[in-house]
Amino acid sequence: MRKQALLVSVLSFLACSQSILAQQQGALATLIPNLFGPRGLIVDTDAPLAGGVDHSAHFNSSFQSEFTHINVSLATQLLGLPLPSPASGFTYSFDSKLGVFTRSTQSFGPILAERAETIGKKKVNVGFSYQYFNFDSIEGIPMNNVPAVFTHDDAAELGGRQDVVTTNTRIESSTSQFTFFSTIGLSDRVDFSVAIPVLRNRLSAVSDAIIQRVGTGTVNLAIHFFAAGQPGSPGYYGNRRQFSSSGEASGIGDISFRVKATAVRWENSGLAFGVDFRAPTGDEMDLLGAGGPGIKPFAAFSYNYKRLSPRVNLGYQWNGKSVLAGDVITGTKKSLPDQFLYVVGTDVGLAKRLSLAFDILGQRVIDAPRLVGETFTTLTGGATFPNVRFVQASSFNIHNGAIGLKLNPFGNLLLNANVLLKLDNGGVRDKITPLVGITYTF
Repeated sequence: MRKQALLVSVLSFLACSQSILAQQQGALATLIPNLFGPRGLIVDTDAPLAGGVDHSAHFNSSFQSEFTHINVSLATQLLGLPLPSPASGFTYSFDSKLGVFTRSTQSFGPILAERAETIGKKKVNVGFSYQYFNFDSIEGIPMNNVPAVFTHDDAAELGGRQDVVTTNTRIESSTSQFTFFSTIGLSDRVDFSVAIPVLRNRLSAVSDAIIQRVGTGTVNLAIHFFAAGQPGSPGYYGNRRQFSSSGEASGIGDISFRVKATAVRWENSGLAFGVDFRAPTGDEMDLLGAGGPGIKPFAAFSYNYKRLSPRVNLGYQWNGKSVLAGDVITGTKKSLPDQFLYVVGTDVGLAKRLSLAFDILGQRVIDAPRLVGETFTTLTGGATFPNVRFVQASSFNIHNGAIGLKLNPFGNLLLNANVLLKLDNGGVRDKITPLVGITYTF
């Protein structure tokens, strides 16, 4: 009865959370592509004062046309967000001599990884966790300082068309992730798990634009300018303008289901195989989900030697199609990058009621667009400015370190605390990601 009551309470909580958090403020996936407006960056022009010159003062940049790829980077990060392991901290095996279930490990297991042991037949583990991600870099480029150069239409015709607009954009992106997860022992060797994340995303972009008068100089300011104040007023032909946009959205993310089976048991070790299925239940337009299904078969090997329990995880994740990998403006879908995932780590029983978990978590992201920094040189070679652009899709690695503690204050209750540490610069990253959680095994 206690199990049923707890599960009903959890489901009721999630339903209420979804109802309360479903208030959204627009599609976050279109925030950056539309930062300068649906037509791109257009400056003002005063034809009569510009010597009769009447043209479309329209400037283009890969930032505007290709920065939809940042959604792929964010989606890839969503796919790789390390959910708390649904594996129970307490694992049991059946002692045929005593006719009872006994603890099979001395430590309380991993926090973000997987081990070969199963929870045990008819055992139920439930838990909650909270993680906070504050993404601060993309491909090693600080997200509070993303430079981009906009060039004029038909810049090769020279003259005033050599003018460029330089921009410096500050992007702030954060995710609060609250996850409910549960594992049920279907048999002594088979577990079934589910993880339901509830996310709150915040995204904002502020871009400072400056007209660099490479072609027009300072003689005729009326050809390209940002209008400020009333015509004829001092400073009307301005060189600067700030563009900004922000929004937030909350709701249930992509729900994951897992089946894991211990295939082989040795005296002090084991090998398990499993498969994760990710259902596209999160709204991809608000970056709450990837927008496409995913399936990840995996293997987990673990070894137990007194208080030490090292482990290795290997998996490959196939991902479906999503507008985040295509074009969020037109609704075109493309396949999200697949990923090869691997984990090496261990947990140590520090005391009877305390264990330490340490892991290196790796991802090989397959054929994803890459952002690179470069120096932009004007056509006449007279000026240079910092710039970014996306290059042809290629594969890259993402590595994080994780270290955490599991405390057993009483009974079958576990309190978890963990930090995830960035070890390299691939993709959209957060330097330090904290996690706190609680689990209980029946």
